[in-house]
Amino acid sequence: MSGDFSCLEICAGAGGQSLGLELAGFAHEAAVEIEPEPCETLRINRPDWKVIEGDVADVNGRDFRGIDLFAGGVPCPPFSIAGKQLGPDDDRDLFPQALRLVEESKPKAVMLENVRGLSTAKFQSYRAYIQGRLEELGYESQWQVLNACEFGVPQLRPRFILVGLRKTYMKKFKWPSADGSAATVGETLLPLMARDGWAGAEAWAARADGIGPTIVGGSRKHGGADLGPTRAKAAWLNLGVDGKGIADAGPNEETPVNHTPRLTLEMVAAIQGFPPNWEFFGRKTAAYRQIGNAFPPPVAQAVGLAIAKAIRR
Repeated sequence: MSGDFSCLEICAGAGGQSLGLELAGFAHEAAVEIEPEPCETLRINRPDWKVIEGDVADVNGRDFRGIDLFAGGVPCPPFSIAGKQLGPDDDRDLFPQALRLVEESKPKAVMLENVRGLSTAKFQSYRAYIQGRLEELGYESQWQVLNACEFGVPQLRPRFILVGLRKTYMKKFKWPSADGSAATVGETLLPLMARDGWAGAEAWAARADGIGPTIVGGSRKHGGADLGPTRAKAAWLNLGVDGKGIADAGPNEETPVNHTPRLTLEMVAAIQGFPPNWEFFGRKTAAYRQIGNAFPPPVAQAVGLAIAKAIRR
């Protein structure tokens, strides 16, 4: 895939950040992912990419020396308020591996995203350690919480993002600001709800006039194909959505007008900001986990464009 800049991405998942960075002008030298289903998703959608299926620890950053951007969505469970928040004591914490790869590949820019839990006071010293290590490697860095709903994605989905650039570039970097294109769940999903002739689609969309809770994909051990914990399901119900499961198909001409629909995988992907032509490999639960754990492409694109502007000669 052609692009103005080169990129190495770890923990690529199903390609949310990958697609956003591609739209911002970054061509992937490689995308690294350990789980097989997301790797197949990447291969289906971008057959010309080099997809490395395996552990990040086995990647040699020197093979990618001189890339423009090193990026990744390192695992969030070590910092999520839904977990034990063990941080660096959690064996799933991949920030040390990310820093190793930065040292080896020597990119112009670094972009790492995680959950908002990493921004809390509990992890202040760990954030300082990460920034201190980047400074030793020649980078200035900043953290910022960005809400997906500020970039046209109809869910709150706050993400904590680290951007580091070599000092000659950081002075030109500015975080992207809200683009003013706030979308609602109803606006986003009306075409899919009405596609098969459901007479209640317009009225449903009028009720779903708001931003949805954060989509939760869960993990292999925890979480199924539903829209999250009890509080999230209640919020979805207020928007006219049954969050207790994921439907195989949307409403049709035989569906009662006052029906409370469940979302399909296609609808969940739309709420995450994926384009309609992005395919997800695997059965329903596996596909839903990929979608729900993704970094929304429009947010990744916005940050990628800001980085590209800073490093453009």
